[in-house]
Amino acid sequence: MALPLQAGLTPMEVAFLCEMEMVTVVPRQRLESLNLLSGPTPILRPPHRAPIPLWLALLLKRQRRANILPPPWLLSSSLERILKYETETSPLAFSPPPPHPHPVTSRSSPTDFVSPPFLPSSTADAPPDYLPYHWLELGEIFLEAASDDVPEQDRVRGLLRDLREVRMSKMRGSIKGLEGEGGGVSKMTGVGAMEVAEGRGYIVGVLDGLRRLGSSREVARREREAEEGGEGSEDEEMGFE
Repeated sequence: MALPLQAGLTPMEVAFLCEMEMVTVVPRQRLESLNLLSGPTPILRPPHRAPIPLWLALLLKRQRRANILPPPWLLSSSLERILKYETETSPLAFSPPPPHPHPVTSRSSPTDFVSPPFLPSSTADAPPDYLPYHWLELGEIFLEAASDDVPEQDRVRGLLRDLREVRMSKMRGSIKGLEGEGGGVSKMTGVGAMEVAEGRGYIVGVLDGLRRLGSSREVARREREAEEGGEGSEDEEMGFE
């Protein structure tokens, strides 16, 4: 008998999808174009920069055939500004996601439906002060496989850890608001893929508990109304009004 599949993506699956993100490399050797399912890659000519998928960049990095340029948001100066926004400017909400790189018009366009990991949100030309959808996985991969390409790697590692703790605290706090009168809605604009995957178990558990609590309250309310209605009918039968 097959086991039921877990709802949503697991952290390992999210990390696998993250490797399709586009990053910028500086090749050390010439490499002809490769025909991939996503389309042909650019011809790599040293020392010209070129955007390629992260999985291919990691392969070339291990073979010492290219260096990977960290995206602007992964620099310590950008992470410091994002952390300041998360803790001081907007202590209750998440920092906004990067703007869509393609213009949105009234006419439908194929680029209107492009989403991560197929957006150039982690290339060398990406906006500096926005965390992309796969920011957490990308940061860990860069620090593990291309740490020599990341300036101030120890400082960057500490800032990523601080951001992760701050944002997880916000996520837990937003779930607490579901008990109030907010209609069971929690705003999570800007939350990353790995944050969703890691927090799904906690979130689902809280929502399930709230659902059971609400169901028990509803049952108690109906029983109370039934008892009050029964007492009223007995008083009428005995002549009391």
